[in-house]
Amino acid sequence: MRDARELLEQAASVRESLKKVMVEVMVKPGNQVQLSKRAGYSQGLVSEAIKELGRLGVVDRSRGDKVRLGEMRGVAVGIDIGFNHTSVVARPLGHAAEEATKRRSQPGVNLGMAQLLPTVLAMVEETVADTEHDMGEVVSAGLAVPRMVDSRTGRFTEPVLPPWDPADDPAALLSQALSVRVAVDNDANLGALAEQVYGSDEPVEHIVYVKASTGVGAGIMLGPNLVRGQRGMAGELGHLAVDLNGRMCLCGGRGCLDTMVGADALLAKVRQSHRGTNRENPDSLADLIARAKDDDAVCRRVLNDAGRVLGFGLAQLCNLLNPHRIVIGGELAAAGDMVLGPCDYELRRHALHGATSEPLDFELGLSALSPHAEAHGALVLGLRSWTSN
Repeated sequence: MRDARELLEQAASVRESLKKVMVEVMVKPGNQVQLSKRAGYSQGLVSEAIKELGRLGVVDRSRGDKVRLGEMRGVAVGIDIGFNHTSVVARPLGHAAEEATKRRSQPGVNLGMAQLLPTVLAMVEETVADTEHDMGEVVSAGLAVPRMVDSRTGRFTEPVLPPWDPADDPAALLSQALSVRVAVDNDANLGALAEQVYGSDEPVEHIVYVKASTGVGAGIMLGPNLVRGQRGMAGELGHLAVDLNGRMCLCGGRGCLDTMVGADALLAKVRQSHRGTNRENPDSLADLIARAKDDDAVCRRVLNDAGRVLGFGLAQLCNLLNPHRIVIGGELAAAGDMVLGPCDYELRRHALHGATSEPLDFELGLSALSPHAEAHGALVLGLRSWTSN
């Protein structure tokens, strides 16, 4: 059985198109058209690459029309470090996304990166072991973080907001500890990448992934391109001002979407309604959602209102980008129709009719990959880093 890491290291000497098609097959099997779209090459060039990779025994076309990876030993890893959680996925190359092993735990970067590192490393080792591989067979790793990342440097874009420090470089720290390259990007960006690659068999051209948890961020895929902006600041939906006289935000702005639908804001609204009573307050967004599902009237109303405000913000996004699909992920997605229903109503009420009406087949839905969408996207990013310049 061939060693994938050795093959990728040798591929540095082959032409770029061959290497990129090989990596895309590692990301996900596909037919010639699908691989062409994902690789960004013409079908003719992809066809030639597939033939050559077939002769080398790297890919297999014997099972249907999809190009699959040949027998190969290696595992790819994706890590998502949130404010209050850490998620890890590991997938043997050649296996489907749904066959990935997964782990999720409560500690997040709010603990501090130095304190969190041992937990992350233990989770990675355990998740890789579940695939019946060892750490020496890890070919790549990607990292999703809830902060703006400059794709040119792999470092945080200023302003670097708490709980991160300007000196923090989590990708370098993990790379050194894991002895493997670690690519890093914003978590919402990687959620969008995962949704386009794994959310459906046929990739959606224009897709927006909204991560709504502690804060709100949006990842934007236009065709095969992830829209990062000049310095990685594209998609900062949580800092869209929706109330000019609203509360101050951590970013220094006022009335940002984060101050209205972020986890802290929603919990504060419940506390305010309980003022003067002996009712117990929820201690987390997950707790708030659980109470709402148990018919707590206040918690249900808070989530309904959050959906309405989020829908208003997403309407502005529709008017700017005219996407085919918007997918809601993050912790807030667990609220289901309590958020999705009001969100859909307000979005269609405020967006231009032509952006959301038939025959455009516009879709607003919940992430089927949640709560590991960002980690799946990080896994894709790590594999594709082998073809980065």
